[in-house]
Amino acid sequence: MGNLNRIAQQPDVMGGKACIRGMRATVGMIVGQTGAGHSIDEILADHPYLEREDIMQALRYAAWRAEERELTLAST
Repeated sequence: MGNLNRIAQQPDVMGGKACIRGMRATVGMIVGQTGAGHSIDEILADHPYLEREDIMQALRYAAWRAEERELTLAST
């Protein structure tokens, strides 16, 4: 996994959701906007406090989380 230095999770910010640089812009919001068909340029225009790399890292983070697998451990 590449460097995700713009993604932060803090219990006191947005209920611990993954956010961009500790702001109240969540990874989920960015992924939702992208999934709704908004371009990166449109997202940047709507949220001028974001930077292109914020969006790219949010998408990489979401892809990484989507690939995670949970393993059931044998009980003893």
